[in-house]
Amino acid sequence: MGEHGFDLPPKATRDVMDRREELADKACEALAQAGLPAHRGDLQGRPGANVQVDPLADGGVLVEWGTQEELATAAVDLLESGVDPSNLPHAIRHYETVQTCMRDAILQILASAGFHVARADAHTYGSAVHVKGRTL
Repeated sequence: MGEHGFDLPPKATRDVMDRREELADKACEALAQAGLPAHRGDLQGRPGANVQVDPLADGGVLVEWGTQEELATAAVDLLESGVDPSNLPHAIRHYETVQTCMRDAILQILASAGFHVARADAHTYGSAVHVKGRTL
């Protein structure tokens, strides 16, 4: 148990983090070679594929698709104002469609490039792709 009376998730070892960093670099390269704007996690907020390393022991390499700020902001603003989930506004449906299409495209591109990939846990990582390793 942690110092404050609750368990904190264990962090990955330095060796594991080094291997994840290398995998993240290779995944970023593969996406860029396919023509997608791709960058490492230190440039969050930019549109395109954001490839980052999760430091938790059961984490790994994650790829999230970032849209232009206007699209994301419009969807968030509508959600914050309260919407009927059975009749979502166009901006929210469009944002969700873009996220789903790009997640599926990233999954297929990375799998084709020799990576072992899967949809990340949606509750923890939203629409991210989990890159688990290389198959080649």
